Amino acid sequence: MASPFMKKSVRRDAWGTMSSTFWVVLLLSGLLILYCGQLAAGTCEIVTLDRDSSQPRRTIARQTARCACRKGQIAGTTRASPACVEAHIVRNRQWCEMMPCLDDEGCDLLVNRSGWTCAQPSGRVKTTTVS
Repeated sequence: MASPFMKKSVRRDAWGTMSSTFWVVLLLSGLLILYCGQLAAGTCEIVTLDRDSSQPRRTIARQTARCACRKGQIAGTTRASPACVEAHIVRNRQWCEMMPCLDDEGCDLLVNRSGWTCAQPSGRVKTTTVS
């Protein structure tokens, strides 16, 4: 017949194993969260996106992106998505050089170089201004 003391020691061993497993899982989870919070060099992600459709036939969209650009690059737009682009493009306000429009759209600079327009073949025009 087994004594009650044996059961307690078995439980204590099981708790010790569960405890070490718990700490390993906790450590790996923390490392995964830290790793996933970092962006790879040369990439961007959209952090916020706000749309205002209160005016007829007009939608105003504002987005904020987080980028991890390489040396000599800065956050910009390529093919209608946030991307790292060469800094001289932004410095010289030559927006169309970063190819901000989709493949079937035409890019034109605004007169004061404060942004660009992307014209679709259907005639729809998207205007982007830089603040």
